Amino acid sequence: MAGHGASETATVGATDPRIAEVLAKWWGFDRLRPLQADAIQAALDGRDSLVVMPTGGGKSLCYQLPPLVNESTDVVISPLVALMKDQVDALEAIGYPAAALHSGMSQEERIAIRDRLAAGELRLLFTAPERLVNTGLLDLLARVGVRRFSIDEAHCISQWGHDFRPEYRQLSLLRERFPQASVHAFTATATPRVRDDIAAQLNLRDPEVLVGTFDRPNLCYRVVPRTDRTGQTLEVLGRHRGEASIVYCISRKETESLAARLAAEGILARPYHAGLDAKQRHKTQDAFARETIDVVVATVAFGMGIDRSDVRLVLHTSLPKSLEAYQQETGRAGRDGLAAECVLLYSSADVFSWESLVRKSAEESDLEPDEVVRLVAGQTEHLHAMRRYAQAARCRHAALSEYFGQPYGTEPCNACDVCLGETESLADSTVVAQKIISCVARVGERFGVRHVAEVLRGAKTDGIQRHGHDRLSTFGLLAAFDQRAVENLAHQLLDQGLLGRTGGDRPVVTLNERSWEVLKGGRPVVLLEPRTGRTKATKADVDDWQGVDRDLFERLRAWRRRVADARGKPAWTIFDDKALRGIAREKPASPAALLRVKGIGEKRLADFGAAILDMVAGKEPDEPTE
Repeated sequence: MAGHGASETATVGATDPRIAEVLAKWWGFDRLRPLQADAIQAALDGRDSLVVMPTGGGKSLCYQLPPLVNESTDVVISPLVALMKDQVDALEAIGYPAAALHSGMSQEERIAIRDRLAAGELRLLFTAPERLVNTGLLDLLARVGVRRFSIDEAHCISQWGHDFRPEYRQLSLLRERFPQASVHAFTATATPRVRDDIAAQLNLRDPEVLVGTFDRPNLCYRVVPRTDRTGQTLEVLGRHRGEASIVYCISRKETESLAARLAAEGILARPYHAGLDAKQRHKTQDAFARETIDVVVATVAFGMGIDRSDVRLVLHTSLPKSLEAYQQETGRAGRDGLAAECVLLYSSADVFSWESLVRKSAEESDLEPDEVVRLVAGQTEHLHAMRRYAQAARCRHAALSEYFGQPYGTEPCNACDVCLGETESLADSTVVAQKIISCVARVGERFGVRHVAEVLRGAKTDGIQRHGHDRLSTFGLLAAFDQRAVENLAHQLLDQGLLGRTGGDRPVVTLNERSWEVLKGGRPVVLLEPRTGRTKATKADVDDWQGVDRDLFERLRAWRRRVADARGKPAWTIFDDKALRGIAREKPASPAALLRVKGIGEKRLADFGAAILDMVAGKEPDEPTE
């Protein structure tokens, strides 16, 4: 398979002058991002392609633009109704003739879209794999003469992908039913193994393989030792007041309790998980899209359908199950290219929880014993790669890039906690480690982390007094720390292999050869301070606000929300934050000047130009109507 790495930003028109014309007219851009030009040209040439482009890299434009150039009808297969609806809303906002066929529509709505499809009025039709295969839609597409299919979230077709969906396997029949059509697979994250599997499953013919740079320089990654989930969440959210934020939890129960606590603190937050009924989930998603809430506290059930471009924070309160999942979930931040923050609250206790969950679910499956062993080994491997990322005191951007097979370089990123110098070593780390290890030995290697930490803190619990542990020499040695901090320090020792741990539901902390080396002073230890500390502004964040009139930006945001409400559409589909900051920075005084702001095409100028120019001039615009 032919392959390309990421290239420098391409000026459009280098291959086909029609691309530049369409891009400027419909989207208001004068250039394409890396790899977009190659992907669009492959589509126009009728050549199969496999495009791996990180979230925020602009992959949707790669299948949205070609049918306007060709004046053709193309089909996009997408896994979620919410994802389709958001894309159609955004396209309709610029006057693009697109529609989606999905289960949430009435029979009359579906008939109307089929009529538009048959009449050749649509440039893009979005649908799910099940609807494509099971509703006779393929016959209609054959009559219309569709010559191009794009499969979004294509990693779903691979059993090695992190979000495998069996219904995607049916898409291999596209090659049989439409032998002359080109097929284009798009995904944000795929290791070389997953890329090969996607190409094989879709029967791609000599595809153009385009792999973008996995690094997202506008994202600032931070890993913080977790000591107080709720308190730390409130602290991090405090840096993003009034901004769109996603907070991920492992369990449904945690999402509900944390969302309730945030709401009690005056934060506009709601929970989201698969256990809520569809109506409640839709209400939360809709409120987030329309900016009537700022924070969604969710399990990973909330994610793939989220197309909001101005998410400024993604916070994981527990360890994700893999770096692929982490890259996908953090990729929902800063899709508009502006600075955003990704924080992971880490405790090695999560690793043991995930390992137990993986074993339990595999044993309860219908798989053969050897398949169970292979499944557990594979998922455990993913989990430990995630753990190593969280533990490592090295550049986060470099670690992520290298995991996906791309070199990063030696320069500091200045956009992660390590390179910004925010991580601090605990004073007397080795002495503190010796106290913890000694306590494990004194309690006879028969207790878990919580009990060991309680002894070290000098707690007078029933268990401590019953076992006589209040008479141990290690009792109260770390009384200056709180319970969560001592537990965190013990987990750091477990992470570094300086303590051992038994399996099962009630794991016991044990000693090993390295533990004795530490006790005898033969092995120095470095422990991180179990607190967040102060964070520093990244260069991207400073640059993004350079010259922006913040008051005008906030007035533009409020106006955008009113327009979106009047139209019944998500606010980001009207304008993204990048366009609003561009207006608030350049303060255009004429329609021609406004058209020069990136993200303002002819349709947006016609619809909103007068109102925006009024606001720039300090006047109040007319109230928006539908």
